[in-house]
Amino acid sequence: MTRRMKSLDIIIPVYNDPEGIKDTITSIDKARRDSDNVLIIDNGSTDRTPTVIQNLIGDKDNMELYFEHDLQGSYAARNTGIQLAEGDLIAFLDADETVEESYFESAIGAMEDQNVDYLGCNVELTLSERTLVGRYNVRTGFPVEQYLRREHYAPTCALFVRRDVFTDVGRFDARLISGGDREFGERVHNAGYSQGYTEAATVYHPARTGVAALAKKNIRVGRGFCQKQRYHADRYGTPGIPPRPHGDSSNDDAAEEALSLVVCAAFISLSLAMLACRGIGYYYEFVFGDERGTPQPTESS
Repeated sequence: MTRRMKSLDIIIPVYNDPEGIKDTITSIDKARRDSDNVLIIDNGSTDRTPTVIQNLIGDKDNMELYFEHDLQGSYAARNTGIQLAEGDLIAFLDADETVEESYFESAIGAMEDQNVDYLGCNVELTLSERTLVGRYNVRTGFPVEQYLRREHYAPTCALFVRRDVFTDVGRFDARLISGGDREFGERVHNAGYSQGYTEAATVYHPARTGVAALAKKNIRVGRGFCQKQRYHADRYGTPGIPPRPHGDSSNDDAAEEALSLVVCAAFISLSLAMLACRGIGYYYEFVFGDERGTPQPTESS
C-alpha cells in the first residue's frame, strides 16, 4: 500500500545571504501548501540576514526563524531544523534557490507514486551572467539521478526525506563542512530504505559565475573528503590518501551544446584547476584540520 504523506516541514539553512533568502522565501511562500511549515535556520549570520528574514515572514502562518550558533556549518543548521520538525516528511532547500509553484505537490506525489522514503529532485542551474565559468558550472552541475544511481545520495538543495528515517539512522554529520549529504544518503541506503528521483519537481539554483566562487566551493569539497575519512575511515579510507578523483559529471542538457575547441580547452583547464583546488582543500584539512563537534545521536529528538 502506498503511504500518504500527511504533513511537511521545509528546512532552509542560511548564512550571510540576505538577497538569496529573500528570493527563496518569496518563491516557497507561493509554492507551499497552507499546512506546510517553513523552518529557516540562521547559522550565525553577521550581516542583516536575520532582519531581512523577520521583515519578510512577518506574521505569516507556519513560517518561523530559528538560530544555530553552537557549530558553524549548514549540516548543523539542518539538524536544528530536524529537531524542531514535527511533520511526516521533511524537505530541504538552500537559501539562494527558487522553486516552481507545483514543486512540493509534485515531489510529494512522486514519493507516493514510487513508494520511497528518500527522494532527490531535479536541479537546474541558472545563469545571472553568461560567463565562461558560469557555462562550465552549468555543464558540470547537479546530475542528481546519477548521484542516486552511483553513490546513493541526493544533494540537500533538493531533497525530501521521511522524518522517521532520521529517527532510525540519525541526522546529518554536522562535523562535515562538505559531503554530509552523500554520507547521510549512503547511510540511508545501507539501512535498506528506498530512494527515488523525480524530474517533475525542479529547483532553480544560481550557478557560480566567477573563478573565486567556484574555487572556494572546490576547496571546501576537498576538505570535506578529508573530514569524511577522519570521521568515517571504515567507509572512506585512511586520511592522507585522497580518494581517486572522478571529476564532475556533465549535465545532460548542457552536454548537447556544441562547444568550440577554444571553449573545450578552457573547460578542460577549469576542470584541472578545480581538481587542484580540491587537492589543496584536502591537504589543508589533513594538516591543519581539527576534530569538529561530536557525532550526531541516533535519535533525532
